[in-house]
Amino acid sequence: MLFLLSLVLIMFPTLSDIFNYFFNTHIRLPIQTLGFFIALSFVLTYLAFVSEFKRKEALGVIHPFKRKVVIGEPASVLELCINAILGFVLGFKIIGAVISYQSFVNNPKEFLLSWQGNIWVGILCAAGWTYWAYADRKKQQLPEPKVIEETVHPYQLMGKITFWAGFYGFIGAKLFDTVEHWGYFMQHPIADLLSANGFTYYGGFLFGMLTFFYIGCKYGMKLPHVASIGAPGIMLAYGVGRIGCQLSGDGDWGIVNLHPKPAWLHWLPNWMWSYNFPHNIANQGTYINGCIGDHCNVLVNGVYPTSLYESVICILLFAFMWSIRKHVSVSGFMSLLYLILAGTERFFIEIIRVTIRYNVFGFSLSQAQIISIGMFLVGCGGMIYLLANKKFQFQKQP
Repeated sequence: MLFLLSLVLIMFPTLSDIFNYFFNTHIRLPIQTLGFFIALSFVLTYLAFVSEFKRKEALGVIHPFKRKVVIGEPASVLELCINAILGFVLGFKIIGAVISYQSFVNNPKEFLLSWQGNIWVGILCAAGWTYWAYADRKKQQLPEPKVIEETVHPYQLMGKITFWAGFYGFIGAKLFDTVEHWGYFMQHPIADLLSANGFTYYGGFLFGMLTFFYIGCKYGMKLPHVASIGAPGIMLAYGVGRIGCQLSGDGDWGIVNLHPKPAWLHWLPNWMWSYNFPHNIANQGTYINGCIGDHCNVLVNGVYPTSLYESVICILLFAFMWSIRKHVSVSGFMSLLYLILAGTERFFIEIIRVTIRYNVFGFSLSQAQIISIGMFLVGCGGMIYLLANKKFQFQKQP
């Protein structure tokens, strides 16, 4: 953590910027810092979810289930088509990026979300991947396909959960951003929908968690148990993702802070109180004299580094939730605790963030604050219900 805090004195739009800064090299890697930490948040969340799935299964709270699968069948037309599409994308974009590396490394996001690529390599990869799928299933084909029953443990669903939660979370994040910037969307609908920018965390969170709940309940798990399993991991994911926001300077910062640092915060470094994000990836602010490269802007005035605040707060909240999870046996408690903690954190951080405001019963609130209030009220209401029904049980669990 101290190492990461030391890094925020300079913006690092890509991982190669970090590597070059410390080792005085000139390597160019097309891996953006923000994207890396978002991917890292997925990995860490995956591990947290798997750990909780296994623990809850050992306690007998959730159970493995049986499912029937057919073996010995030849590859279906749908399976071959899916493999052809995946192979084409691999060749067209990924291998195409290697072939056109300079164009890719200059702007990876634009390259991946455009029609740039190598169509001939895409076609060759599509054909190769399709044949591989056909031949692989051909080797396993039986004279007569048969149905077998296999046991599936809940944690083995995590691959499916990760894929679909990420897919629908992406849609939700884009949808919520579109609603928040409705005026721009009405003027430029196609450009807005196809833009690589503009995603709202709560949209991704809501759609992703609903997907997680649906899959969990579909396979026989009760909603309170599913929600509690995911609570610590979601808090961790948010905290780690915000590290990427801070290191890259993606524009997700606070309002201008020209106030002198309070005396009681004398121990706090000045950049943690007010920071102007030099070389930010959002390219906002004024040009830095003598700078050469893609990201040569610095904010005119220092702002609150809210992404740093959220990283520290949410990682500490995750540590707290992780430490108490084995002492709470009541179903649903951890998910309600998450709603209260996450809602409170986001509501107050929004006070010093740059965001669109709405008039709600005479109060100026952001979209995130409105959602945070709902999260807090649901969490508190759930806790009151548990208290009223005397469901609280605190005891050490495995």
